[in-house]
Amino acid sequence: MKKIIIIVLFVIGIALFFSFDFGQYLTLDALKASHTRFASLQAQSPWLVAAGFFVMYVVVTALSLPGATIMTLAGGALFGLWTGIILISFASSIGATAAFLASRYVLREGVQRRFGDRLSAINDGMEKEGALYLFTLRLVPAFPFFLINLLMGLTSIRTVTFYWVSQVGMLAGTLVYVNAGTQLAQIDSLSGIVSPGLLLSFALLGVFPLIAKRVIQWTQKRRVYSRENHWKRPSSFDRNLIVIGGGAAGLVTSYIAAAVKAKVTLIEAHKMGGDCLNYGCVPSKALIKSAKLAHQMATADRYGLTRVSPHFSFKAVMTRIHEVIRAVEPHDSIERYTKLGVEVLQGYAKVIDPWTVEIALNEGGTRRLTTRSIVIATGAQPLIPPLPGIEEVGYVTSDTLWDEFSKLDAAPQRLLVLGGGPIGCELAQSFARLGSQVVLVESGERILIREDEEVSALARVALETDGVTVLINHKGLRCEKTNNSKILVVEHNRVEQRLEFDVLLCAVGRVPRLTGYGLEELGIQTQRTVITNEFLETLYPNIFAAGDVVGPYQLTHIAAHQAWYAAVNALFGEFKKFKVDYSVVPWATFIDPEVARVGLNEQEAKAKKIPYEITRYELNDLDRAIADSVAHGFVKVLTVPGKDRILGVTIVGEHAGDLLAEFVLAMRHGLGLNKILGTIHTYPTLAEANKYAAGEWKRAHAPQRLLVWIERYHAWKRG
Repeated sequence: MKKIIIIVLFVIGIALFFSFDFGQYLTLDALKASHTRFASLQAQSPWLVAAGFFVMYVVVTALSLPGATIMTLAGGALFGLWTGIILISFASSIGATAAFLASRYVLREGVQRRFGDRLSAINDGMEKEGALYLFTLRLVPAFPFFLINLLMGLTSIRTVTFYWVSQVGMLAGTLVYVNAGTQLAQIDSLSGIVSPGLLLSFALLGVFPLIAKRVIQWTQKRRVYSRENHWKRPSSFDRNLIVIGGGAAGLVTSYIAAAVKAKVTLIEAHKMGGDCLNYGCVPSKALIKSAKLAHQMATADRYGLTRVSPHFSFKAVMTRIHEVIRAVEPHDSIERYTKLGVEVLQGYAKVIDPWTVEIALNEGGTRRLTTRSIVIATGAQPLIPPLPGIEEVGYVTSDTLWDEFSKLDAAPQRLLVLGGGPIGCELAQSFARLGSQVVLVESGERILIREDEEVSALARVALETDGVTVLINHKGLRCEKTNNSKILVVEHNRVEQRLEFDVLLCAVGRVPRLTGYGLEELGIQTQRTVITNEFLETLYPNIFAAGDVVGPYQLTHIAAHQAWYAAVNALFGEFKKFKVDYSVVPWATFIDPEVARVGLNEQEAKAKKIPYEITRYELNDLDRAIADSVAHGFVKVLTVPGKDRILGVTIVGEHAGDLLAEFVLAMRHGLGLNKILGTIHTYPTLAEANKYAAGEWKRAHAPQRLLVWIERYHAWKRG
């Protein structure tokens, strides 16, 4: 109701202005004609005229009415230069702030609710540099000030900041027009006041803050580098770029640098390929495939075949996993990257100063290299929970299990998995399918906590169907070892329980590798991750970080995505810097059925108060899913209410990670569901699910009134 009242008052004010043609009094000719009369009134009642003029100026500005320029001239003519400047400077700023507040109160909530995801980058920019941006606009009279007032009200800039920046920023323009008003008799037209030369001067004045910003940045940069007086910037450099870490982020960064003919050195202390090749993505997916085949054998009756108990050698399964790793290794090998033009050194790197890296070589000795830029891509490692007794009972992680389990003749009989995230769920299901008795312990209220509740529930059912005992809301307290028994003591509903196991697998998350690289000595900030700005710069503008060591997503494809920005900004940032784009981030959890997502899901949309509409297609209706006996799961699409623009997609089902790619492409390039519906999909394939989901949206948004008239038309055509 308050918003409606404000809108009504605005409309009434504007309507009165035009209905009574008040605009005729706010012209240059009218001002000249009435100047003598107003001057007489001003001489009789100076304070009353000044107050009336002030109030009227505020009203005209607040209602965004035409005539502010004429009133500024009138202020100069009536009150002289200095009094006119004081009156008009404050009146214009107060009126502008009133328009700003009205826009914010009436329009901002609706605009942010509807376009919040698109405006997030603008809001972040205004939070950091809104004052500078507003100041630049205020210095250039060519920009309509009333439009600036209204648009700024839609952003997150603080009211106090808006007021004082407007007060200062509009002062130059106010001075020009008030001074012109003191010479009213000599003015023939408004265009004569602001000549091309004066406009150019204002434009240059508007550029000044940007130049000043560059100077400030340069000064801050100098201050950062001069924090240690003994640092000496080399006059020349051995390398254009040094990359620390040979995982996904480091490999891609090095590849890009070599591709643009930079001289780049990649330093890796252990295995090329990082966690993904050696401990994560590659071995886990090889394990999942073997486990899935064993499961299909055990459930062969679903396909009209005889169910059989799979007989296999666990050692052979683990051997195959290492063979898969070896088959992929050449893609990330030293030989390949050397051929690409990358110098690869094996050893431990430490940043000595912003331009110098010291390498303790694995083969012995040390080496120092100078470089223009450095990229830290040291990755992450499994988090070991601080449970008393955990070292005594022993444990494996997603990093160590591949070597440890290769020594076993059979899968662990009793496997206890700590952690209900993607890693814990994938490994728990796989080892259960290979014969282990698996208990999964999650301290939270559900597994896969980042997904919607229904997705977590389906994942739990899938794991339990395969024999995994899933315990949620169970908090680990301590580990105990008695005789030959290993026990995890947990608390559930304030009651302690004892869980016996043979092998404990810790899968509670991963933490970045931050120590030993010289970050502390250089004062580079770390708070669980390396702190960077939107360009992936650390405290030092020539030292960047990318991959799991930065976050916010510990995903191989995000590490590779960040690597492009790190490489380009490190090599060419003095000309153009690029902010990392996280607007469309896909990921998948490779349990059976797979869970894949891009963009928002329901719980995130609710948390961010973003309005959405759900379109859902059940896979039990899909011909190919029925034929393959995988007719379970769904495609769930979140869209802008009433529109086909995609906010996010969750897919649960066979090959969900592959099916998601079409939606990732659509979101990345602004394609809506209508485009997907209009695309031919091969029949019969699982990918048709995407088209049918788009069809469900179209059906729900069919123009019902138009269809009624079309039905009547057809009836008329039939006679």
